[in-house]
Amino acid sequence: MGTAARDSDFRRQRSVIVKWILAAFPLSAALWFGVYHWTPPLAGMDDPLARLFFAINCCCVAILFCFMTGIEAVSHERLQSPGIDPLAGYATRRMTINLRYLQHTLEQLLLFVPGLLALAFYCSNGSAMRAVVATTVVWMVTRAGFWIGYHYGSLYRAAGAPGMAQSLVVLLYVCARFGFDLAGLPGAIAPIALFLAIEAYLFYATRYPARRRRAH
Repeated sequence: MGTAARDSDFRRQRSVIVKWILAAFPLSAALWFGVYHWTPPLAGMDDPLARLFFAINCCCVAILFCFMTGIEAVSHERLQSPGIDPLAGYATRRMTINLRYLQHTLEQLLLFVPGLLALAFYCSNGSAMRAVVATTVVWMVTRAGFWIGYHYGSLYRAAGAPGMAQSLVVLLYVCARFGFDLAGLPGAIAPIALFLAIEAYLFYATRYPARRRRAH
């Protein structure tokens, strides 16, 4: 495939991903606000320990339905195929996608779990704790969107992008609150500004045309 054809194929694939992301974000936002609005305030959430325990339970539910199910999907296929020996090199397309889903979900859990626990700590009462419920629901739904989309076509895994973006927003909020507790407004701004600077550099350093020109 020539350079022009590769560039055209790259632009086509990126266009598909962007379209799915743009479609998924408003739906995920509507789901978050819907769950937040319709969930009644949670009782007994004035104690920080109770809020943390509730968030831990939410994490358990998310892990059960979004991670354990992936493990089961791979396990069942291995038990009924030559893939029962992991070293045999046997892997169907379905198994390969499920393994990648597991790896990606494990990575996302490292963002989701600590962020949710810290978010619960900073929620002041049962009404605010509805944000923990909404965040958990959206993360689980977007994980399902990622998994189903991946099986439909690898580009359609972009349906899960809002879940990662949500984890990012939660982490930025938590870090800003932590920074504010330490150093007031400058402490709140500093981690967000530093992260955005790193993100801007990554966008600049990894842009595809620039990398292709350097390769030549």
